[in-house]
Amino acid sequence: MSTLLESYAAGRWFRAADDGEPLLDAATGEEVARLSSRGLDIAAMVRHARETGGPALRSLTFHERAALLKALAKHLSERKEELYALSVRTGATSRDTAVDVDGGIGTLFSYASKGVRELPNDTVFLDGGLERLGKGGTFVGQHLYTSRPGVALQINAFNFPVWGMLEKLAPAFLAGLPSIVKPASQTSYLTELAVRLIVGSGILPEGSIQLVAGSAAGLLDELTVQDSVAFTGSAHTAGILRRHPNVLDGGVLLGVEADSLNCSVLGPDVRPDDPEFDLFVKGVVTEMTVKAGQKCTAIRRALVPSAMADQVVEALAARLARVT
Repeated sequence: MSTLLESYAAGRWFRAADDGEPLLDAATGEEVARLSSRGLDIAAMVRHARETGGPALRSLTFHERAALLKALAKHLSERKEELYALSVRTGATSRDTAVDVDGGIGTLFSYASKGVRELPNDTVFLDGGLERLGKGGTFVGQHLYTSRPGVALQINAFNFPVWGMLEKLAPAFLAGLPSIVKPASQTSYLTELAVRLIVGSGILPEGSIQLVAGSAAGLLDELTVQDSVAFTGSAHTAGILRRHPNVLDGGVLLGVEADSLNCSVLGPDVRPDDPEFDLFVKGVVTEMTVKAGQKCTAIRRALVPSAMADQVVEALAARLARVT
C-alpha cells in the first residue's frame, strides 16, 4: 500500500488513523498515495493561524514579508526537480509542469518585487492624501490599509497543484494573512510535497501556512467576519460555498474563480500568409494541448470567418499532428 498523505496542522504533521482512499496515477492508473484527514482538528488549525501565524506576519513590514517570499522562491527553484519528478504522476507533460511549478515560483518572485517597489517598508499602506472634510481644516480623513486579523482559506483545483497554491499564498502572505491550503484530492500529493519543501525550509513564520490533505468538512464553519476564502474550481461547487451561512450572513469574504467563457477570434482581414494567421493557429493549439485544455483560462471556442474555416482546420490539424 502506498504512503498516506499528511496534513500540516498547528505546527506539526498529522497522519490520519485510517488507511485513506487511493489516489491514482493519471496515466497508468497505479496507486500514487492515499488520502484521509479523519481525526484532523480543523478548529485547532484556525486557532493556530489566528493566534500564531497572524501575529507573526503582522509584526513584519511589507518589505520584510516580500524578502521572505523572495527567499522562498529561490529555495523552491533549487528543489523544483523533486516537484517535476512527482508531477508526471498527475498526467502533466514537462511543459505542463513548467507552467505549474515554474509559474508558481515566478509568482512568488513577482509579488516579492511588487512588495518592495509598490509598498512602504511599514505595516500600514496609505491610500491617497488627506481629504479635507471641514472648511477649517480641523476635520480631515485618510484612507489606509493594514492587515486583517483573519485567516485566508484557499480551496484549489486539480490542474495546478503548485501554482494554484502559490498564486494565492503570495498575496495573502504579503497582506499579512496566514493561509490554510485545501488542495483538490486528485493531485494533492504534489501539493503536499510543495508544502513539505516550504515548511522544511523554515523560511516562513510558523502558522503562516497549513495544509489540509483530505476532506475539509467543517472548515467554513470556523470562519468569521475577518476571514476570507479564495476558491478555484467548478461553478457548481462555488454555488455551494456561496450558500454557506458564514458567507451569506457571517461576513466571510468569498472570491470565486470558476468556469471560463474565453474564445479566440480570427479577424476577417487576416489571410493564410499573414503572421497573425500563424499566431492564431499556434494559440489555439496551445489552448488545446497545455494541461489538455484543462485550465480556467482555456478557450471554449475558436471563431473564424466562414471563408477561412477549411484553411484554419487544415492548419490546426497539421500542427496537432506533431503533438505527442
